[in-house]
Amino acid sequence: MSATDRPTYPVDKRNRVKRRHERGFYDHDTVHRLLDAAALCHVSYVVDGQPYCTPTLFWREGTRLYWHGSSASRMLRSLKAGQPACLTVTHLDSLVLARCGFNHSADYRSVMAFGHACLVSDPEEKRQALVMMVDRFFPARTAELRASTAQEIKATSVVTMEIERASAKIRAKGVADEDGDYALPIYAERLPIRTVIGEPEPCSRLPAGVERPSGLAGYRAGRRLEEALSEAYARTYVR
Repeated sequence: MSATDRPTYPVDKRNRVKRRHERGFYDHDTVHRLLDAAALCHVSYVVDGQPYCTPTLFWREGTRLYWHGSSASRMLRSLKAGQPACLTVTHLDSLVLARCGFNHSADYRSVMAFGHACLVSDPEEKRQALVMMVDRFFPARTAELRASTAQEIKATSVVTMEIERASAKIRAKGVADEDGDYALPIYAERLPIRTVIGEPEPCSRLPAGVERPSGLAGYRAGRRLEEALSEAYARTYVR
């Protein structure tokens, strides 16, 4: 498939990258790859004229996003009729020290996804979403767990949003000074940033003989988190 044939989100004034437009991407492949490599997002919305921004875990199914929260949440209660929302993720790849303050920067990969968020009310869709809330990160884990009680399910709300518009923005330049500044006796560098999984810490109250499941092997010490998340997504959704 050529670049011009790739599925792409529509572009309008909401999602068009205006500054450094050459860093903008609207194709599904780029947007979805960055979403699937993240666990934490921030969702912005307005309730009664007041802006809010909520951090939460999320996951993607096709062009639809899901996240969850408490049924008592003010934000979730406001979404019953459908609420314009913007979901964002950012991967920070480096801090950049240049030869002047203006050119100090960061390398990053980010996504802004726009749509109308609403509560999942269908019982079967909610049941499946609560399964995927776990299995998206830890494939097939729900089948190994105690079943959630009716009260636990009631206390959890699930939100979904069809991606109507989206854009990715990527900076990967490292140090980029003015040509005349490179000869200045000023130190400059790029500081790579990585989110890496630490050594697993088993619960201190595990009964004797309970071993770490083999399905968690992808989450191993020293591995980049985004690699483990992308692999888990592929195991769960790409058949």
